[in-house]
Parts: sequence; C-alpha cells; structure tokens
Amino acid sequence: MALAERLLQGDKRAAARLISMAENHDPEAVEILKSLYQRTGRAHVIGITGPPGAGKSTLTDKLAKAIRARGKTVGIIAVDPTSPFTGGSILGDRVRMNDLSTDPGVFIRSMGTRGHLGGLSKATQAAVKVLDIYGADYIFIETVGVGQSEVDIAKNADTTLMVMVPGLGDDIQAIKAGIMEIGDVFAVNKADRDGAKRTATEIEMMLDFNKTDWRPPVQMVIAVDNKGVEELLGHIMDHMTHMKETGKLEKKRVLNSKLEIIDLIQENLMRMILDKSSKEDLINNLATEVAARKADPYTAAEMVLKEIK
Repeated sequence: MALAERLLQGDKRAAARLISMAENHDPEAVEILKSLYQRTGRAHVIGITGPPGAGKSTLTDKLAKAIRARGKTVGIIAVDPTSPFTGGSILGDRVRMNDLSTDPGVFIRSMGTRGHLGGLSKATQAAVKVLDIYGADYIFIETVGVGQSEVDIAKNADTTLMVMVPGLGDDIQAIKAGIMEIGDVFAVNKADRDGAKRTATEIEMMLDFNKTDWRPPVQMVIAVDNKGVEELLGHIMDHMTHMKETGKLEKKRVLNSKLEIIDLIQENLMRMILDKSSKEDLINNLATEVAARKADPYTAAEMVLKEIK
C-alpha cells in the first residue's frame, strides 16, 4: 500500500499512477480506492460542458487560475474524444492549459473517452476520487463537447457549468431540453461576438420555466481576455452554498452514488459475460442464429444471463 500512502501525502506521481491503473482496470487500484474511500467527498466537483468550440478549455484554465489566486488547490480532468480506429486521443485540452502544468497546486489529467458515450471516460469517476483523496479543493471535469447527448456530467458533478456561445446557427440548439436541464450555472462565452446578448436572453427566457428554488445565473464572459471570470466563479460558489444550506448536496450525492453503483454492476456483469471465452463463443453462436432468424435476441439474452447465474 505504499502507493496509497504516497497519495495521502499529496504525491502527484502517485495520483497519476493510480488514475492510469484505474483506466486499465487494475484490481490494485480498486483495492486502494476501497481502503481510502472515506477520504473522498471533500472537494467541490465542477463539471464544464457545452458544444465543441465553446471555449471550455480556455474557461477552465481561467477559472483554475482564479481559484489558485484564492490559495486553493485544483484538479482538472480534461476528457478528449478517442479515435474509434486507433484508440488514440489528441488530448488538445491539455495543450490549452500548458502554463498551468508548472503550478504545484494544479493537477491536470487528460483522458480519452475510449469509445464511452456521454462526454466522459469510464474512468472519470475513479479519477475524481483519486484527486479528492490527493487533496484537491476543487475538481474540474471538462467534457468532450459532444452536444445534446452529453448529460452524464450531471451524475458526476456537484455543480454543472454549461458554456454556450453565440453564432451556433440554429437557435433551438441552445435550448434543447436535456442540455438546459443539467445546467446549474450558464456562461455565454465569446461575449464580444455579435448575437451574444441574444443568446443570453434566449437562455434567460427558457429559465423562466424553471420552477425550482435555484435559478441558474447566466454570466457573459470573454475567457481569452479573462473578463467575467471572477463573477462566474462567484456564481459557482453561490450554487455550492445553496446546495449545502438546502440539504440538496447530500441528496444529489446519494443519487449520484446510486447511479454509480448501478453503472459498476452493469460494467462488472458485462465483463463477466465477455471475458470468459466460453461465454464469448456462446454469444457468437447465438448471434449467428439471431441473424439467420433461427432465434430471437430476447431469448438469446436470457440464455446468456442464465449461464452466469
């Protein structure tokens, strides 16, 4: 357990190593996270999502610097798309935060989605736990930017920041229900562009239908010029305060924990089914029969499940 001890001492190399082990499904990583799980739950986890080209990486960079100016430590998990052909990832988000990499109070980790949909990597939850144990006060999760399907972030973050930009074309893209419902704070980036005020107004109009006790604020920002970033950070802090005072933070974390348990059960079941060659042969044979219409997929699924009981 030397790796666990080093992690508790704030060793960056230990944190990086443990995240890599979690990505590769190393059983030792799971055992370490089990033993140190009580040390998690202290960090404020902030999810940053939005369409591609919205400036999420630049905004994450500026917010991290604003937090560092307050003397707090930051962990950043930047998720980038993975090639379905080579399995590689450009990891461009990290390039945009290059000057943060020399800050001892900032830990940046780039992760490829590895084919996982929803804007995150499967190992994102484990990485959050590692950085929490490591001692980060704030943890940013920057998603891929896949658009309307990118709602998994709400299951992993305490506060979800939705970054929008003017000039996306079809105005209705900005008000799709799934995307609008997960945002706790909205930022209209590149606010010096034509149409920025209109975009903000449209978001505000949609939020008028929001009947909860927290109305998501809409902040105009120009991330490259660091304008509006402090105000945006203030809104993020206010949301966390609201969640704590109303007891909603605990409820949200209970729900997120439930969803994580279900995800882990599904993942382990899939591994049990697919990892054993005999089961794989069974599935291949059943697939051939289903394709030839000699069997149906429903009965085939039931037969596979019976095999693992």
